[in-house]
Amino acid sequence: MTPQDISNLIVRTSMKDRAAFDLLYRQTSAKLFGVCLRVLKDRGEAEEALQEVFVKIWTKADRFAVSELSPISWLVAIARNHAIDRIRARREPAAYIDAALEVADPAPGPEAAAVAGGESERIYRCLDELEKDRAAAVRGAYLDGESYAELAARHDVPLNTMRTWLRRSLLKLRECLER
Repeated sequence: MTPQDISNLIVRTSMKDRAAFDLLYRQTSAKLFGVCLRVLKDRGEAEEALQEVFVKIWTKADRFAVSELSPISWLVAIARNHAIDRIRARREPAAYIDAALEVADPAPGPEAAAVAGGESERIYRCLDELEKDRAAAVRGAYLDGESYAELAARHDVPLNTMRTWLRRSLLKLRECLER
């Protein structure tokens, strides 16, 4: 079935056309079951979730907007979100605050902090060995979270040149850290 055919079935389902809904089920249930099973990891629960997903599709088909996007994406999103909601619903409620007294501090201990401090010192020393603009690009990409396009614009170089700078700089950093 083509995406257009599936879109038509969803639209007809929104008009409560049972034959269209039946055909939509036969054409998409295997895929949607796979989505539920992948998220829930339990066949019985995935089967129940699939039934509930098709009830949602029947009641919410009128919310489907025909576009260039794949209609199966809309169906998969419903199935995935429903399966995730089922996982959230079965979680235990939050523990009492007194239980937090027994939880270990997730912060690194003194030894781990000392080792991490030494490692960061080595990394910054190796960054200083790079050319200034290359080091600034590495810091921007990997410490500040800037995109390659932002860095390329800031350094006034083509995007592929920025990618090359970063790749070569990382190789030099690795060599420096291995010494």
